[in-house]
Amino acid sequence: MKVDVTSLYNRRRVNRWERTSVGDMLERLKYSFPDKEALVGWEGAYAHPDNARLTYLEADDKANQFANALFKRGLKKGDRVLFFCDNSVEGFLAKIAVAKAGMVAVPMNTMMAPDVITYLINHVEPRLFIADSEHWPKIENVFSKLNIKLDITIPIGGGVIPGSQSFEEFYGGHSKNEPDVEIHGDDIWQMLFTSGTTSMPKCVMVSHTNTYMSAYSFALSITRGLSIENELKVCSFLPIMFHVADQIFAYPVFLSGGTFVIGRTLNMPAMAEAITKEKVTTLWSGSPAFLTGLTDLILTERDKYDVSSLKVIVYGWAQLSPDYHEKLKELCGRDLVTFEIFGQTESISCYRFWPDKWPETYEKNAPEVNYVGVPNPILASVIMDENGSVINDPRVQGEAVYRSPAVMSGYYKDEEATRKAFEHGWFHSGDSCMYDEDGLAIMVDRYKDIIKSGGENVSSIRVEAVLRQHPAVEKVAVIALPHEKWGEMVTGVVVLKKGKHVAEAELISFCREKLGGFETPKQIIFTETIPETVGGKILKYRLREQLGALNLKS
Repeated sequence: MKVDVTSLYNRRRVNRWERTSVGDMLERLKYSFPDKEALVGWEGAYAHPDNARLTYLEADDKANQFANALFKRGLKKGDRVLFFCDNSVEGFLAKIAVAKAGMVAVPMNTMMAPDVITYLINHVEPRLFIADSEHWPKIENVFSKLNIKLDITIPIGGGVIPGSQSFEEFYGGHSKNEPDVEIHGDDIWQMLFTSGTTSMPKCVMVSHTNTYMSAYSFALSITRGLSIENELKVCSFLPIMFHVADQIFAYPVFLSGGTFVIGRTLNMPAMAEAITKEKVTTLWSGSPAFLTGLTDLILTERDKYDVSSLKVIVYGWAQLSPDYHEKLKELCGRDLVTFEIFGQTESISCYRFWPDKWPETYEKNAPEVNYVGVPNPILASVIMDENGSVINDPRVQGEAVYRSPAVMSGYYKDEEATRKAFEHGWFHSGDSCMYDEDGLAIMVDRYKDIIKSGGENVSSIRVEAVLRQHPAVEKVAVIALPHEKWGEMVTGVVVLKKGKHVAEAELISFCREKLGGFETPKQIIFTETIPETVGGKILKYRLREQLGALNLKS
């Protein structure tokens, strides 16, 4: 072949040693760190004891065996493999195996309703189905009605489902050689589902290149404080199977040569124990509410837990209060780096805010104002008005829009939604943001969560941040309910801390001291639970569905 600047075009994209394929990450590390632990499953996050701790060589061999077993079953490149699983070493290895085979992993949120599960199975048409034992009762009737059977069981929380094979049975005896399949960086390897707040969830297509770009860019942030990047040890008890956390926490570990500690589901004592025993360096903690609870637990049992190994703590969706930022510094050391991430399924982590970089802004505004800081270096971002014009003036609200090789490839089988999402050549986030006078971005609210009351726009995030400061409040969500006079009424939905009591009038008065009159809640509804994701993100659309039937008068 003639070798010049044009004849090499596209060759590197499919050459196994040069391509960007998610399935190749483990293989590359087995040459330099074959005996280093790649995956550690915390208690409950593995089905077979042999999978509790895996080196790069062991993990790659098992993933290759699983990938070759998929071909032996008759699947081919591009086929979809559906997962109905929480975190486990086996589930995560199976996802990597699907990527190695050039197939598409379709992980499904285990909290989805039966009608949504049915719709999505019909939409993506999987060829193979994998589920945890403990979740089989949730989907058994769906599978029966659709006349499909479960192929592989990850036997956590129960035995192997009749008619299926266990994870070990499926891959056992197959070749450990890398499967011979041509993979291009633009090939889709994973499809994730949006929350579906206004209709059925959309199916987000993620390419190998999307994941590589996300992982490399985020590795720069989570390896801070380490003398060598392969000392990285990340812990996540939040979902890595069906959310984007695998792309910004798991795969950055592999691209750094570190170790990934997998927790089954959110559990504060288990997380604190894992950090202590595994000497975790980076923690993905989810919401600030969960992080504050974890901090309180560690402070009350300091003789039991030692979290001084932590160099980086990442949280999302809101700002951490400055007093807890200081408590974490006392626990972990003054050099601890904390930062908030802000993004979504389609565009991963878009913005980052470091309290230590902008201390005065942080101390003055957090947690009431959700500063999200500056874009990820791999991302181009502007704030745009409804006509597609860029907004540069401070304190003028618009929509955050993005351009990046880490942004999704599109919505599966939905050309219209894809076209609309990329209008004007930018991906439209649906998030209302604005700049401050120094050019730092402030998250105002999701457009659908902005409350339009009496001709004013109210940020539900800002009101929630104030209510959360009351000592009796455990959890809070602020939503709009219909009102004859104001159109929409600012309504606080509150879960109180155990043993605490407070009157509605007292909470409203508390807010009035910190908020404008139009922002102050007109009503507080007390409840025992607030619907939320596993990671602690509030599902406001469910609250609106539950409470929207109330026809409230002035």
